[in-house]
Amino acid sequence: MRFKDLREFVRFLEDKGDLLRIKSPVSHELEITEIADRVIKSGGPALLFENVTGFDTPVLINLYGSTQRTAWALGVEDLDAVVGRVDGLLDLMHGPPQGLINKLKTLGQLVQLGKFQPKTVNSAPCQEVVVQGDDIDLYKFPILKCWPLDGGQYITLPLVITKDPETGIQNYGMYRMQVYDKRTTGMHWQTHKVGTHHYRLSRELGLEKLDVAVALGGDPATIWTGSAPLPPDMDEMVMAGFLREEGVDLVKARTNDLMVPAQAEIVLEGYVTPGEERMEGPFGDHTGYYSMEDPYPVFHVTCITHRREPIYPATIVGRPPMEDYYMGKVTERVFLPMIRLVLPEIVDINMPAEGSFHNLVIVSVKKEYPGQARKVMHGLWGLGLMSLAKAIIVVDHDVDVQNISEVAWRVTNNIDPAQDFVFSTGPIDDLDIGSATPKFGSKVGIDATIKMPQEGGRQRDWPPDIIMDESVKALVDQKWSEYGLA
Repeated sequence: MRFKDLREFVRFLEDKGDLLRIKSPVSHELEITEIADRVIKSGGPALLFENVTGFDTPVLINLYGSTQRTAWALGVEDLDAVVGRVDGLLDLMHGPPQGLINKLKTLGQLVQLGKFQPKTVNSAPCQEVVVQGDDIDLYKFPILKCWPLDGGQYITLPLVITKDPETGIQNYGMYRMQVYDKRTTGMHWQTHKVGTHHYRLSRELGLEKLDVAVALGGDPATIWTGSAPLPPDMDEMVMAGFLREEGVDLVKARTNDLMVPAQAEIVLEGYVTPGEERMEGPFGDHTGYYSMEDPYPVFHVTCITHRREPIYPATIVGRPPMEDYYMGKVTERVFLPMIRLVLPEIVDINMPAEGSFHNLVIVSVKKEYPGQARKVMHGLWGLGLMSLAKAIIVVDHDVDVQNISEVAWRVTNNIDPAQDFVFSTGPIDDLDIGSATPKFGSKVGIDATIKMPQEGGRQRDWPPDIIMDESVKALVDQKWSEYGLA
Protein backbone atom coordinates (compact mmCIF):
# COMPACT_ATOMS: atom_id res chain seq x y z
CA MET A 1 0.00 0.00 0.00
CA ARG A 2 1.68 3.18 -1.19
CA PHE A 3 0.37 6.66 -1.98
CA LYS A 4 1.98 8.98 -4.50
CA ASP A 5 0.37 12.11 -3.10
CA LEU A 6 -2.43 13.49 -0.96
CA ARG A 7 -5.01 13.03 -3.70
CA GLU A 8 -4.38 9.30 -3.95
CA PHE A 9 -4.87 9.00 -0.20
CA VAL A 10 -8.11 11.00 -0.38
CA ARG A 11 -9.45 8.63 -3.05
CA PHE A 12 -8.35 5.63 -0.99
CA LEU A 13 -10.14 6.92 2.13
CA GLU A 14 -13.24 7.67 0.09
CA ASP A 15 -13.26 4.11 -1.27
CA LYS A 16 -12.98 2.86 2.32
CA GLY A 17 -15.92 5.03 3.39
CA ASP A 18 -13.60 6.93 5.72
CA LEU A 19 -13.79 10.39 4.14
CA LEU A 20 -16.74 12.76 4.00
CA ARG A 21 -17.07 15.56 1.45
CA ILE A 22 -18.90 18.52 2.97
CA LYS A 23 -20.53 20.70 0.33
CA SER A 24 -22.39 23.05 2.65
CA PRO A 25 -20.81 26.54 2.96
CA VAL A 26 -18.51 26.82 5.99
CA SER A 27 -16.27 29.53 7.44
CA HIS A 28 -12.51 29.08 7.85
CA GLU A 29 -12.82 31.07 11.10
CA LEU A 30 -13.85 28.80 14.01
CA GLU A 31 -16.63 26.87 12.20
CA ILE A 32 -14.35 24.25 10.62
CA THR A 33 -12.65 23.78 14.01
CA GLU A 34 -15.94 23.14 15.81
CA ILE A 35 -17.05 20.64 13.17
CA ALA A 36 -13.70 18.85 13.11
CA ASP A 37 -13.43 18.77 16.92
CA ARG A 38 -16.79 16.99 17.22
CA VAL A 39 -15.92 14.54 14.43
CA ILE A 40 -12.47 13.72 15.84
CA LYS A 41 -13.74 13.09 19.36
CA SER A 42 -16.54 10.85 18.07
CA GLY A 43 -14.16 8.75 15.94
CA GLY A 44 -15.47 10.13 12.65
CA PRO A 45 -13.95 10.24 9.18
CA ALA A 46 -11.53 12.57 7.42
CA LEU A 47 -13.28 15.71 6.18
CA LEU A 48 -12.95 17.53 2.86
CA PHE A 49 -14.66 20.94 2.98
CA GLU A 50 -15.39 21.76 -0.65
CA ASN A 51 -17.22 25.06 -0.13
CA VAL A 52 -15.19 27.30 2.20
CA THR A 53 -16.79 30.74 2.06
CA GLY A 54 -14.70 33.21 0.07
CA PHE A 55 -12.25 30.62 -1.32
CA ASP A 56 -11.93 28.29 -4.29
CA THR A 57 -9.57 25.94 -2.42
CA PRO A 58 -11.00 23.00 -0.41
CA VAL A 59 -9.76 22.25 3.12
CA LEU A 60 -8.77 18.71 4.12
CA ILE A 61 -8.70 17.94 7.85
CA ASN A 62 -8.66 14.95 10.24
CA LEU A 63 -6.42 13.05 7.87
CA TYR A 64 -4.75 11.10 10.72
CA GLY A 65 -7.63 11.18 13.22
CA SER A 66 -7.88 7.44 13.93
CA THR A 67 -5.48 4.56 14.51
CA GLN A 68 -6.63 2.91 11.28
CA ARG A 69 -6.27 6.00 9.09
CA THR A 70 -2.84 6.68 10.50
CA ALA A 71 -1.77 3.11 9.75
CA TRP A 72 -3.08 3.43 6.19
CA ALA A 73 -1.22 6.73 5.84
CA LEU A 74 2.01 4.84 6.54
CA GLY A 75 1.11 2.11 4.08
CA VAL A 76 0.09 -0.68 6.49
CA GLU A 77 -3.11 -2.15 7.87
CA ASP A 78 -1.79 -2.21 11.43
CA LEU A 79 0.85 -0.06 13.12
CA ASP A 80 2.49 -3.19 14.55
CA ALA A 81 3.64 -3.93 11.01
CA VAL A 82 5.68 -0.71 11.08
CA VAL A 83 7.19 -1.73 14.43
CA GLY A 84 8.14 -5.09 12.93
CA ARG A 85 9.87 -3.44 10.00
CA VAL A 86 11.79 -1.09 12.29
CA ASP A 87 12.78 -4.04 14.50
CA GLY A 88 14.00 -5.90 11.43
CA LEU A 89 16.07 -2.95 10.25
CA LEU A 90 17.64 -2.49 13.69
CA ASP A 91 18.45 -6.20 13.91
CA LEU A 92 20.09 -5.88 10.53
CA MET A 93 22.27 -3.00 11.69
CA HIS A 94 22.94 -4.24 15.22
CA GLY A 95 25.60 -6.84 14.56
CA PRO A 96 27.34 -8.98 11.94
CA PRO A 97 25.13 -11.63 10.31
CA GLN A 98 26.04 -15.24 11.02
CA GLY A 99 26.40 -17.77 8.22
CA LEU A 100 26.57 -17.44 4.45
CA ILE A 101 22.78 -17.42 3.89
CA ASN A 102 22.24 -14.68 6.48
CA LYS A 103 25.12 -12.63 5.05
CA LEU A 104 23.61 -12.79 1.58
CA LYS A 105 20.20 -11.88 3.00
CA THR A 106 21.71 -8.92 4.85
CA LEU A 107 23.52 -7.74 1.72
CA GLY A 108 20.25 -7.85 -0.20
CA GLN A 109 18.46 -5.84 2.47
CA LEU A 110 21.21 -3.23 2.61
CA VAL A 111 21.11 -2.87 -1.17
CA GLN A 112 17.34 -2.45 -0.92
CA LEU A 113 17.84 0.48 1.49
CA GLY A 114 19.05 2.46 -1.50
CA LYS A 115 15.53 2.73 -2.87
CA PHE A 116 14.48 4.58 0.28
CA GLN A 117 16.73 7.52 -0.57
CA PRO A 118 14.98 10.65 -1.91
CA LYS A 119 15.05 11.13 -5.69
CA THR A 120 15.68 14.45 -7.42
CA VAL A 121 13.31 15.40 -10.24
CA ASN A 122 13.47 18.36 -12.63
CA SER A 123 9.77 19.20 -12.77
CA ALA A 124 7.05 18.70 -10.22
CA PRO A 125 3.29 19.06 -9.68
CA CYS A 126 3.95 21.42 -6.76
CA GLN A 127 5.37 23.97 -9.25
CA GLU A 128 2.58 23.95 -11.83
CA VAL A 129 1.72 27.51 -10.76
CA VAL A 130 4.37 30.03 -9.66
CA VAL A 131 3.41 33.22 -7.82
CA GLN A 132 5.97 35.96 -7.16
CA GLY A 133 6.28 39.67 -6.47
CA ASP A 134 3.16 41.69 -5.76
CA ASP A 135 0.92 38.69 -6.52
CA ILE A 136 2.00 36.91 -3.32
CA ASP A 137 -0.98 36.78 -0.98
CA LEU A 138 -1.31 34.19 1.80
CA TYR A 139 -4.89 35.29 2.35
CA LYS A 140 -5.88 33.66 -0.94
CA PHE A 141 -5.73 30.33 0.89
CA PRO A 142 -8.35 29.22 3.47
CA ILE A 143 -5.92 29.32 6.41
CA LEU A 144 -7.82 28.57 9.61
CA LYS A 145 -8.48 30.67 12.65
CA CYS A 146 -8.94 27.76 15.02
CA TRP A 147 -10.01 29.08 18.44
CA PRO A 148 -11.68 32.29 19.68
CA LEU A 149 -8.62 33.79 21.41
CA ASP A 150 -6.12 32.88 18.68
CA GLY A 151 -3.96 35.79 17.56
CA GLY A 152 -5.03 35.27 13.95
CA GLN A 153 -5.03 32.64 11.21
CA TYR A 154 -2.54 29.77 11.59
CA ILE A 155 -0.96 27.34 9.17
CA THR A 156 -1.18 24.15 11.23
CA LEU A 157 0.08 21.23 9.10
CA PRO A 158 3.26 22.56 7.46
CA LEU A 159 6.42 20.69 6.59
CA VAL A 160 8.98 23.41 7.38
CA ILE A 161 12.29 22.86 5.60
CA THR A 162 15.63 24.35 6.67
CA LYS A 163 19.27 23.49 6.08
CA ASP A 164 22.01 23.24 8.70
CA PRO A 165 24.34 26.16 7.88
CA GLU A 166 27.39 24.06 8.80
CA THR A 167 26.62 20.57 7.50
CA GLY A 168 24.18 21.35 4.71
CA ILE A 169 21.80 18.63 5.98
CA GLN A 170 18.14 19.51 5.50
CA ASN A 171 15.58 19.17 8.26
CA TYR A 172 11.83 18.86 7.98
CA GLY A 173 9.75 19.88 11.00
CA MET A 174 6.16 20.73 11.84
CA TYR A 175 5.81 24.15 13.46
CA ARG A 176 2.71 26.32 13.56
CA MET A 177 2.83 29.58 11.57
CA GLN A 178 0.73 32.62 12.47
CA VAL A 179 -0.13 34.71 9.41
CA TYR A 180 0.78 38.36 10.03
CA ASP A 181 -0.01 39.74 6.58
CA LYS A 182 0.05 38.74 2.90
CA ARG A 183 3.76 37.96 2.90
CA THR A 184 4.91 37.23 6.47
CA THR A 185 4.18 34.70 9.18
CA GLY A 186 5.54 33.74 12.55
CA MET A 187 7.79 30.69 12.79
CA HIS A 188 7.09 28.89 16.06
CA TRP A 189 10.51 27.33 16.54
CA GLN A 190 10.46 26.02 20.10
CA THR A 191 13.68 25.87 22.11
CA HIS A 192 14.48 22.19 21.60
CA LYS A 193 13.59 21.82 17.90
CA VAL A 194 16.06 21.29 15.07
CA GLY A 195 14.75 24.31 13.17
CA THR A 196 15.62 26.42 16.22
CA HIS A 197 19.13 24.97 16.18
CA HIS A 198 19.55 26.05 12.54
CA TYR A 199 18.24 29.51 13.45
CA ARG A 200 20.69 29.84 16.36
CA LEU A 201 23.55 28.69 14.14
CA SER A 202 22.67 31.27 11.50
CA ARG A 203 22.88 34.00 14.15
CA GLU A 204 26.19 32.72 15.51
CA LEU A 205 27.67 32.57 11.99
CA GLY A 206 26.49 36.09 11.22
CA LEU A 207 24.36 35.04 8.24
CA GLU A 208 22.09 37.65 6.71
CA LYS A 209 19.30 35.18 6.24
CA LEU A 210 18.32 31.50 6.65
CA ASP A 211 16.48 30.00 3.69
CA VAL A 212 13.17 28.37 4.56
CA ALA A 213 10.58 26.47 2.52
CA VAL A 214 7.19 25.27 3.71
CA ALA A 215 5.46 22.33 2.01
CA LEU A 216 1.72 21.87 2.49
CA GLY A 217 0.44 18.46 1.49
CA GLY A 218 2.25 15.59 -0.20
CA ASP A 219 2.01 11.89 0.40
CA PRO A 220 0.72 11.13 3.93
CA ALA A 221 3.87 9.35 5.15
CA THR A 222 6.03 12.32 4.19
CA ILE A 223 3.70 14.77 5.93
CA TRP A 224 3.88 12.67 9.11
CA THR A 225 7.68 12.72 9.23
CA GLY A 226 7.53 16.45 10.01
CA SER A 227 6.08 15.57 13.41
CA ALA A 228 8.61 12.81 14.18
CA PRO A 229 11.33 13.69 16.74
CA LEU A 230 14.18 12.27 14.68
CA PRO A 231 17.84 12.85 15.61
CA PRO A 232 19.27 16.01 13.97
CA ASP A 233 21.48 14.03 11.58
CA MET A 234 18.71 11.66 10.44
CA ASP A 235 17.03 12.66 7.17
CA GLU A 236 13.24 12.73 7.48
CA MET A 237 12.94 11.99 3.78
CA VAL A 238 14.85 8.73 4.23
CA MET A 239 12.43 7.84 7.05
CA ALA A 240 9.52 8.70 4.76
CA GLY A 241 11.06 6.54 2.02
CA PHE A 242 11.49 3.68 4.49
CA LEU A 243 7.84 3.92 5.51
CA ARG A 244 6.63 4.20 1.90
CA GLU A 245 9.17 1.60 0.69
CA GLU A 246 9.95 4.04 -2.09
CA GLY A 247 12.07 7.18 -2.20
CA VAL A 248 10.36 10.58 -1.99
CA ASP A 249 10.58 12.77 -5.10
CA LEU A 250 12.23 16.14 -4.34
CA VAL A 251 12.56 19.18 -6.56
CA LYS A 252 14.69 22.28 -6.12
CA ALA A 253 12.76 25.31 -4.89
CA ARG A 254 12.41 28.11 -7.43
CA THR A 255 14.03 30.89 -5.37
CA ASN A 256 16.44 29.20 -2.95
CA ASP A 257 18.63 26.08 -2.68
CA LEU A 258 16.28 23.95 -0.63
CA MET A 259 14.78 20.71 -1.90
CA VAL A 260 11.02 20.38 -1.48
CA PRO A 261 8.60 17.43 -1.86
CA ALA A 262 7.60 17.34 -5.52
CA GLN A 263 4.10 16.02 -4.77
CA ALA A 264 3.18 18.79 -2.31
CA GLU A 265 -0.01 20.77 -2.92
CA ILE A 266 1.44 24.18 -2.01
CA VAL A 267 5.00 25.36 -1.29
CA LEU A 268 5.93 28.66 0.37
CA GLU A 269 9.51 29.78 -0.30
CA GLY A 270 11.32 32.48 1.61
CA TYR A 271 13.67 33.23 4.46
CA VAL A 272 14.06 34.13 8.10
CA THR A 273 16.36 37.01 9.11
CA PRO A 274 18.46 36.05 12.18
CA GLY A 275 17.57 38.31 15.08
CA GLU A 276 14.28 39.54 13.63
CA GLU A 277 11.48 38.44 15.95
CA ARG A 278 7.89 39.43 16.54
CA MET A 279 5.23 38.60 19.12
CA GLU A 280 3.40 35.43 18.16
CA GLY A 281 0.20 34.08 19.73
CA PRO A 282 -2.04 33.39 21.53
CA PHE A 283 -2.79 29.98 20.05
CA GLY A 284 -5.13 27.23 21.29
CA ASP A 285 -2.55 24.49 21.74
CA HIS A 286 -2.38 20.70 22.04
CA THR A 287 -2.25 20.93 25.85
CA GLY A 288 -5.86 22.09 25.84
CA TYR A 289 -4.75 25.55 26.98
CA TYR A 290 -3.76 28.62 25.01
CA SER A 291 -0.04 29.24 24.61
CA MET A 292 0.33 32.96 25.13
CA GLU A 293 2.29 35.62 23.27
CA ASP A 294 6.04 35.24 22.96
CA PRO A 295 8.65 36.52 20.49
CA TYR A 296 9.46 34.20 17.59
CA PRO A 297 11.29 34.54 14.25
CA VAL A 298 9.51 36.04 11.22
CA PHE A 299 9.18 34.12 7.95
CA HIS A 300 9.19 36.24 4.76
CA VAL A 301 7.51 34.66 1.72
CA THR A 302 9.28 35.41 -1.57
CA CYS A 303 7.52 32.87 -3.78
CA ILE A 304 4.48 30.59 -3.70
CA THR A 305 4.23 27.55 -5.95
CA HIS A 306 1.28 25.19 -6.06
CA ARG A 307 -0.63 22.65 -8.06
CA ARG A 308 -3.50 23.69 -10.24
CA GLU A 309 -6.60 23.56 -8.02
CA PRO A 310 -4.68 22.69 -4.84
CA ILE A 311 -6.07 21.12 -1.67
CA TYR A 312 -5.25 22.99 1.54
CA PRO A 313 -4.38 20.49 4.33
CA ALA A 314 -4.88 21.49 7.96
CA THR A 315 -5.17 20.09 11.44
CA ILE A 316 -6.49 21.46 14.71
CA VAL A 317 -5.13 20.98 18.20
CA GLY A 318 -6.81 21.59 21.53
CA ARG A 319 -8.11 19.59 24.46
CA PRO A 320 -7.10 15.96 23.81
CA PRO A 321 -7.75 13.62 22.20
CA MET A 322 -7.18 15.34 18.89
CA GLU A 323 -5.73 14.34 15.52
CA ASP A 324 -2.19 14.98 16.76
CA TYR A 325 -2.67 12.24 19.38
CA TYR A 326 -2.88 9.62 16.63
CA MET A 327 0.15 11.12 14.87
CA GLY A 328 2.00 10.92 18.18
CA LYS A 329 0.98 7.28 18.62
CA VAL A 330 2.86 6.45 15.43
CA THR A 331 5.94 8.11 16.91
CA GLU A 332 5.51 6.08 20.08
CA ARG A 333 5.25 2.80 18.14
CA VAL A 334 8.01 3.53 15.62
CA PHE A 335 10.49 4.68 18.25
CA LEU A 336 9.84 1.87 20.75
CA PRO A 337 12.37 -0.47 19.04
CA MET A 338 14.93 2.35 19.01
CA ILE A 339 14.38 3.08 22.71
CA ARG A 340 14.90 -0.62 23.45
CA LEU A 341 18.37 -0.41 21.93
CA VAL A 342 19.34 1.86 24.82
CA LEU A 343 16.98 0.46 27.48
CA PRO A 344 16.41 -3.20 26.53
CA GLU A 345 14.38 -3.93 29.66
CA ILE A 346 11.47 -1.83 28.37
CA VAL A 347 8.55 -3.99 27.22
CA ASP A 348 6.05 -1.34 26.13
CA ILE A 349 5.41 2.38 26.32
CA ASN A 350 2.30 4.56 26.35
CA MET A 351 2.10 8.32 26.00
CA PRO A 352 -1.65 8.78 26.57
CA ALA A 353 -3.69 11.54 24.99
CA GLU A 354 -4.39 13.08 28.37
CA GLY A 355 -0.67 13.68 28.86
CA SER A 356 -0.26 15.75 25.67
CA PHE A 357 2.80 13.60 24.76
CA HIS A 358 5.38 15.21 27.04
CA ASN A 359 3.39 15.36 30.28
CA LEU A 360 2.99 11.62 30.94
CA VAL A 361 4.99 8.59 29.83
CA ILE A 362 4.07 5.09 31.11
CA VAL A 363 6.55 2.25 30.59
CA SER A 364 6.55 -1.41 31.52
CA VAL A 365 9.87 -3.10 32.25
CA LYS A 366 11.22 -6.60 32.78
CA LYS A 367 12.71 -5.95 36.21
CA GLU A 368 15.74 -7.97 37.30
CA TYR A 369 17.49 -5.94 40.01
CA PRO A 370 16.88 -3.26 42.64
CA GLY A 371 16.67 0.30 41.39
CA GLN A 372 16.05 -0.70 37.78
CA ALA A 373 12.89 1.39 37.53
CA ARG A 374 14.89 4.48 38.51
CA LYS A 375 17.55 3.62 35.99
CA VAL A 376 14.86 3.54 33.30
CA MET A 377 13.45 6.92 34.38
CA HIS A 378 16.83 8.62 34.17
CA GLY A 379 17.62 6.79 30.94
CA LEU A 380 14.45 8.14 29.32
CA TRP A 381 15.16 11.66 30.56
CA GLY A 382 18.48 11.41 28.74
CA LEU A 383 16.98 10.47 25.36
CA GLY A 384 16.45 13.37 22.96
CA LEU A 385 13.05 15.03 23.29
CA MET A 386 12.09 12.45 25.94
CA SER A 387 14.07 14.79 28.20
CA LEU A 388 10.94 16.98 28.26
CA ALA A 389 8.78 14.28 29.88
CA LYS A 390 7.23 15.77 33.03
CA ALA A 391 6.01 12.52 34.59
CA ILE A 392 7.28 8.97 34.01
CA ILE A 393 5.49 5.98 35.54
CA VAL A 394 7.28 2.62 35.57
CA VAL A 395 5.30 -0.62 36.00
CA ASP A 396 6.16 -4.31 35.73
CA HIS A 397 6.34 -6.22 32.44
CA ASP A 398 2.95 -7.94 32.86
CA VAL A 399 1.03 -4.67 33.17
CA ASP A 400 -0.81 -3.49 30.04
CA VAL A 401 0.38 0.12 29.81
CA GLN A 402 -2.25 0.84 27.14
CA ASN A 403 -4.96 0.09 29.74
CA ILE A 404 -5.14 3.22 31.89
CA SER A 405 -7.52 1.56 34.34
CA GLU A 406 -5.04 -1.23 34.99
CA VAL A 407 -2.18 1.25 35.30
CA ALA A 408 -4.11 3.32 37.85
CA TRP A 409 -4.89 0.18 39.86
CA ARG A 410 -1.26 -0.92 39.89
CA VAL A 411 0.12 2.51 40.69
CA THR A 412 -2.19 3.29 43.58
CA ASN A 413 -1.64 -0.13 45.12
CA ASN A 414 2.08 -0.50 44.51
CA ILE A 415 3.54 2.83 45.57
CA ASP A 416 4.84 3.94 48.93
CA PRO A 417 4.84 7.69 48.18
CA ALA A 418 7.69 8.47 50.58
CA GLN A 419 9.90 5.89 48.85
CA ASP A 420 8.73 5.65 45.24
CA PHE A 421 8.58 9.25 43.99
CA VAL A 422 11.73 10.47 42.24
CA PHE A 423 12.04 14.22 41.67
CA SER A 424 14.40 15.81 39.18
CA THR A 425 14.87 19.08 37.31
CA GLY A 426 15.78 19.81 33.73
CA PRO A 427 14.50 21.16 30.41
CA ILE A 428 10.74 21.22 29.91
CA ASP A 429 8.53 21.88 26.94
CA ASP A 430 8.06 25.52 25.90
CA LEU A 431 4.30 24.98 26.16
CA ASP A 432 4.35 23.75 29.77
CA ILE A 433 2.03 25.91 31.90
CA GLY A 434 2.70 24.36 35.31
CA SER A 435 6.30 25.39 35.91
CA ALA A 436 7.20 28.59 37.73
CA THR A 437 9.68 29.49 35.00
CA PRO A 438 9.60 28.80 31.24
CA LYS A 439 11.76 26.11 29.58
CA PHE A 440 13.19 24.74 32.87
CA GLY A 441 11.40 22.97 35.69
CA SER A 442 10.82 19.90 37.78
CA LYS A 443 9.86 16.35 36.82
CA VAL A 444 8.62 13.32 38.67
CA GLY A 445 9.20 9.60 38.26
CA ILE A 446 6.93 7.06 39.95
CA ASP A 447 8.20 3.56 40.61
CA ALA A 448 5.05 1.40 40.60
CA THR A 449 6.90 -1.89 40.15
CA ILE A 450 6.87 -4.74 42.66
CA LYS A 451 9.62 -3.91 45.16
CA MET A 452 12.50 -6.16 46.04
CA PRO A 453 13.73 -6.53 49.65
CA GLN A 454 16.70 -4.26 48.94
CA GLU A 455 14.45 -1.39 47.81
CA GLY A 456 13.43 0.97 50.60
CA GLY A 457 14.16 -1.58 53.32
CA ARG A 458 10.97 -3.54 52.61
CA GLN A 459 10.45 -6.07 55.41
CA ARG A 460 7.45 -8.07 54.20
CA ASP A 461 6.64 -10.28 51.24
CA TRP A 462 4.74 -8.94 48.27
CA PRO A 463 1.27 -10.54 48.03
CA PRO A 464 0.32 -12.45 44.87
CA ASP A 465 -2.28 -11.23 42.36
CA ILE A 466 -5.74 -12.77 42.58
CA ILE A 467 -5.96 -15.15 39.61
CA MET A 468 -8.47 -17.94 39.05
CA ASP A 469 -7.25 -21.51 38.33
CA GLU A 470 -7.05 -22.19 34.62
CA SER A 471 -8.98 -25.45 35.01
CA VAL A 472 -11.91 -23.62 36.60
CA LYS A 473 -11.88 -20.98 33.88
CA ALA A 474 -11.93 -23.70 31.21
CA LEU A 475 -14.83 -25.45 32.98
CA VAL A 476 -16.88 -22.27 33.10
CA ASP A 477 -16.10 -21.55 29.45
CA GLN A 478 -17.40 -25.00 28.55
CA LYS A 479 -20.60 -24.67 30.60
CA TRP A 480 -21.32 -20.99 29.90
CA SER A 481 -24.38 -21.62 27.72
CA GLU A 482 -25.84 -23.85 30.45
CA TYR A 483 -25.94 -20.94 32.90
CA GLY A 484 -28.39 -18.99 30.79
CA LEU A 485 -26.13 -15.92 30.82
CA ALA A 486 -25.95 -13.71 27.75
